[in-house]
Amino acid sequence: MAKTWYPVIDYAICTDCGTCVVHCSHGVYDAKKAPSPIVASPVSCVDHCHGCGNRCPVGAITYVGDDTGWTPPNGAPAQDEPGCACGGDCAKTKTILVEYLYLDLNTCARCVGTDAELKEVLETLSPALALAGYTLEYRKVEMSTREIATAYRFVSSPTIRVNGRDLCAAVAENNCGCCGEISGTQVNCRVFEYGGETFEVPPKAMLAEGILTAVFGANYEIQPKNDYTMPNNLRSFYDGKQRKAECGCSGENCCG
Repeated sequence: MAKTWYPVIDYAICTDCGTCVVHCSHGVYDAKKAPSPIVASPVSCVDHCHGCGNRCPVGAITYVGDDTGWTPPNGAPAQDEPGCACGGDCAKTKTILVEYLYLDLNTCARCVGTDAELKEVLETLSPALALAGYTLEYRKVEMSTREIATAYRFVSSPTIRVNGRDLCAAVAENNCGCCGEISGTQVNCRVFEYGGETFEVPPKAMLAEGILTAVFGANYEIQPKNDYTMPNNLRSFYDGKQRKAECGCSGENCCG
């Protein structure tokens, strides 16, 4: 283990995708703060390990004590990388992290439907991506509390991110009766625009195209990390959900 070698995060460009936290097997990052990369135990880092830096899709990780000439590859495969000093191949794996962030998988039709479509697309793409040398990681996270939503910089349900980048360029929403039932208040949830049409559940072609563009697109740009403010729509959802739990009523217009 190293005392003069450890990762430093450039939070100005970090997208909080959590890839470094998930794949560090040495306990350098605070898992409880995920997806934010908080270096909790720098002495646990392995000397000359570039594992997390090679995986970072935006090149936000550098290392104290690095005199190897290594530069952040911004998600591209590193060339002539010596690998992790632990003897594994953590620095050589090309990882695609797909995150599915949602409000509900019990009653919300669009969350449930998107989950099913995304799962099928990933199962189809995974073998081909593996042949190209990529490892596909899939993470589903319920935005069950405002604290979790804030940690993930959540803006609309459902959200699909590939290596920290929202699959959709913009947020479009309409009224979601299912989530309205959950919170007892009117809630707008995401709709997906593709091929000149609007869908409450994204078509498989849109998902596959978006994921492949994120991995191989020459003009694919990482979204900048802006200051996060929870949208009023989500604030209303969490306020209503809490109020409804406290008063025990059901349906929309809770305590109304």
